[in-house]
Amino acid sequence: MSQSNIEAATPPAAYEIRPARESDWPGMWAVLEPVIRAGETFTWDRGTSEEAARSKWFKEAPGQTFVAVRDGEVLGTGELHPNQGGGGSHVANAGYMVHADHGGQGLARALCAYSLAAARDAGFKAMQFNAVVESNVRAVGLWQSMGFRILATIPGAFHHPALGYVGLHVMYQEL
Repeated sequence: MSQSNIEAATPPAAYEIRPARESDWPGMWAVLEPVIRAGETFTWDRGTSEEAARSKWFKEAPGQTFVAVRDGEVLGTGELHPNQGGGGSHVANAGYMVHADHGGQGLARALCAYSLAAARDAGFKAMQFNAVVESNVRAVGLWQSMGFRILATIPGAFHHPALGYVGLHVMYQEL
């Protein structure tokens, strides 16, 4: 890796990525709620309750829920889980959310890298993102830079609150 790539990948201040604890939930909800309510990047219902979000976001093994924290503050969170059951359970799926105040600091990249390593450690053979909103060009570019490729785009599969109907990418990488 060149020196400029190392510098670009280094966050401005240290943070830790670790498995989430129940006590992290208030900080996690502070990250999740604005993303869910905006309805621009996740396929969740914009009216999802805190209780429903908590139930949906916390995963059981071989899945995992994790947080990026600095000085006790949750800056971002992610989760990974089997994409399907049974014969499809060897492929992981993951999602990430970063607090708006901490965007552009490499947190999404770090959360994704953490999930890829955790998925490998858990024995998953690949990771698939089922619904990457086409208009979320920062995320699409980031996932591509991390080795994901777009397998398909489902036209008009996501109703963006400002842009109308946009595509959803299915993205994939072998582990």
